[in-house]
Amino acid sequence: MSEKKAIRVAYGEALAELGEVNDKIVALDADLSHSTMTYKFADKFPERFFNAGIAEANMVDMAVGLASMGYIPFVSTFAIFGTGRAYDQVRNGCAYGGFNVKFAMSHAGVTLGEDGGTHQAIEDIALMRVIPDMTVIVPCDANEAKRAVKAMTEMQGPAYLRMARMPSPVLDMNMPFEIGKANVLREGTDAVIFACGIMVEAALQAADTLQAEGIHAAVVNIHTIKPLDEETILTYAKKCKKVVTAEEHSVIGGLGDAVASALLGNGDFKFKKIGVQDRFGQSGKPFDLLAEYNLTPADIVKAVKSL
Repeated sequence: MSEKKAIRVAYGEALAELGEVNDKIVALDADLSHSTMTYKFADKFPERFFNAGIAEANMVDMAVGLASMGYIPFVSTFAIFGTGRAYDQVRNGCAYGGFNVKFAMSHAGVTLGEDGGTHQAIEDIALMRVIPDMTVIVPCDANEAKRAVKAMTEMQGPAYLRMARMPSPVLDMNMPFEIGKANVLREGTDAVIFACGIMVEAALQAADTLQAEGIHAAVVNIHTIKPLDEETILTYAKKCKKVVTAEEHSVIGGLGDAVASALLGNGDFKFKKIGVQDRFGQSGKPFDLLAEYNLTPADIVKAVKSL
């Protein structure tokens, strides 16, 4: 890990780069373009950028209109607003009609930090995952975010891209990106850690600690929560028998529940979920909050050992 870069920054860069080669891409924002980084697109293509103001529901409906005319709209705001406040429009206005709208939402999870529990989206994966035909992507670093944005422009139908606020390590791995196909980052036979988003780096750190203690843990990056790569999940669960999931999201309805559903009825496994344990977020420094909610590498190590 040679550098740190916020996933949302990579999103803004990718959107601006893709805008140069695809004039059907348009961007919409709810007056947060310098936080979501869509200003990078707006600076280059002001005629293809629409600031909807603090009117997220209207913004989604605007995007549906643009999609109906053949454009590829990327809709951005904070995850709590885009998946919560505008949920009716996302579900009924967009997904129900199968419109080709891309929801790229930033500032998800407790690492949003000082803005506190009202702004920290810890249920957004669950909300978007339950919508029929909605693709849900949670990139682990800046490089994967760029690949994800490109893949989203090439697919048809609604998709949700979840991004964290704070800078996070760029992993020194040349990972391919295919929607619905997990990436195995570390081989192991004693346990498997399925992780998404910034928790992938925590899982890798945990695996290093475990390795030093003679426990060989596989690490699998589940960047696509839906459609889920059940084949890879079952392969490693059957090989390792002990399964841990790690996500910066509620343990209800997110990655952990998706993996559990894939495993149900397919074998005898020991299983533990690392995530927010049915609590709201709170104001604090990002790393203090990760510790408070037991989302650290040490917590993953503890979970593996408990199995």
